[in-house]
Amino acid sequence: MITLNQRIVMPYVLIDLLFILVVAMTTAHADENPPFKIATKRDSDRVVAKTDRDKVLFSVHSPFGISHAVIERAGERWPDAVVLDLHLKGLEKFSASNGKVTIEASVSNLDGSVRLWMEAKEETPLDKKSPYWFEIQAVDSDGKPTKTFPLKDGCFRLKLPNAFVDGSPKTITLKWIDFYRN
Repeated sequence: MITLNQRIVMPYVLIDLLFILVVAMTTAHADENPPFKIATKRDSDRVVAKTDRDKVLFSVHSPFGISHAVIERAGERWPDAVVLDLHLKGLEKFSASNGKVTIEASVSNLDGSVRLWMEAKEETPLDKKSPYWFEIQAVDSDGKPTKTFPLKDGCFRLKLPNAFVDGSPKTITLKWIDFYRN
């Protein structure tokens, strides 16, 4: 049988336990590091990371159209798949550098053809045999491939090649130039 004193004290004990649980959860959450530290050149640029198992999608928004971002991993390695959605109207030039290798690309605003090269050697295109070769696809707002430029609410989607993130470089620097910049 519960005594009168126990009836009075019990709610306070439950409140105290609830308070301790909330503090513990908040502290545990505050100790977790975000998976990536992202710095952009312009205040208006926005890069959002969405992780899912061993994949990360970086969604890049750049109203001005010319800029760059540095993405630093907090963990020991990069996820197996690093995907970028570049929300631009056109892609005059794109580059990604891991500190050792720079891969570059351009998408024609006339027919959507893609050119890939490395280390500023635009005259020497990459082919599918290169470990640094990657695909870029222009997609519309529904995620369907398109060759209509300027893109309206679409993006340029690409997956960085596995060879690019091998060795888990600490940072990746992305640079872009939009044909239709403001």
